[in-house]
Amino acid sequence: MRALMVSAIAVLAVGQMGAQQVVWQPSPGHTQMRIWPSTVPDARPMKGPEDMKSTGTESLVAGKPWLSVERVSQPTMTVYSPTGENTGAAVIVFPGGGYEILAIDLEGTEVCDWLVSKGITCVLLKYRVPAPRSAPYWGAYPQSPMALEDAQRTIGLVRLHAAEWHIDPHKIGVLGFSAGGHLVAATSVHFDRRLYPEVDAADKESCRPDFAVALYPGHLSMKEGSLALNPDIATHITAKTPPTFLLQNENDKVDSVWDSLTYYAGLKKAGVPVEFHSYAEGGHAFGLRRTKYPATAWPQLVETWLGTIGMIPE
Repeated sequence: MRALMVSAIAVLAVGQMGAQQVVWQPSPGHTQMRIWPSTVPDARPMKGPEDMKSTGTESLVAGKPWLSVERVSQPTMTVYSPTGENTGAAVIVFPGGGYEILAIDLEGTEVCDWLVSKGITCVLLKYRVPAPRSAPYWGAYPQSPMALEDAQRTIGLVRLHAAEWHIDPHKIGVLGFSAGGHLVAATSVHFDRRLYPEVDAADKESCRPDFAVALYPGHLSMKEGSLALNPDIATHITAKTPPTFLLQNENDKVDSVWDSLTYYAGLKKAGVPVEFHSYAEGGHAFGLRRTKYPATAWPQLVETWLGTIGMIPE
């Protein structure tokens, strides 16, 4: 009887452990920082606490699963600094996930590992992605202001701490994937005013990125086969929009190549320097992981482009 009771308790404990939420934490040596000192603007209710899950074998990229973070209500940033040569440039990374989850390693930490190896400071933003997937709790700005508020705030914070973190305040860019690619475009055109009341000195700093990289972005095209651009983006593009790098595959079934094409056309019309790479195959959501498709060599393309615009040494 005692053996049966011990077995039952063990099974119960395992079940309870499996039901527990897991909150993402950065690797040792890096610390998450809350970006809002007190009240988070436009806070929305969540259906449960923040959680992180592995996709397991259900979704593999280059033969490996990836980590999904959901129900983020308290946004954070994590700074990854170069340990060797420092170019002075910094990149704030926006993982994708449809404004519903964050692909925190595939389109986050793995990107930071690459950037710091090139002497670039990486700032990983865990922006708000609440559930359920319905307005006004979810979606691209202006449907929901939360992610863009978090991004604007983070750019200001990085500028405020530039000297402390050994960053050139005129070499701070943004890089994002899928929904994060839309967030790149949103920060690139919405920088004249913040969406939230000023909090502290960070909000006196400019929230304009000095350069922008959008990889298989979404929420930009109004209709496939047309150059009609999301009006919120189209009406705010100016010559002050930062130099931009775009990449998307023609067989992307999640976010169409027309998302990049329409944004590219809008930037060109405004006289904004833009570089666009398109490939016939390669699909969606490959992050930094190399596959047989040439689009996955994009990091080298970005490195070359950053050199040509003077953000890192050529």
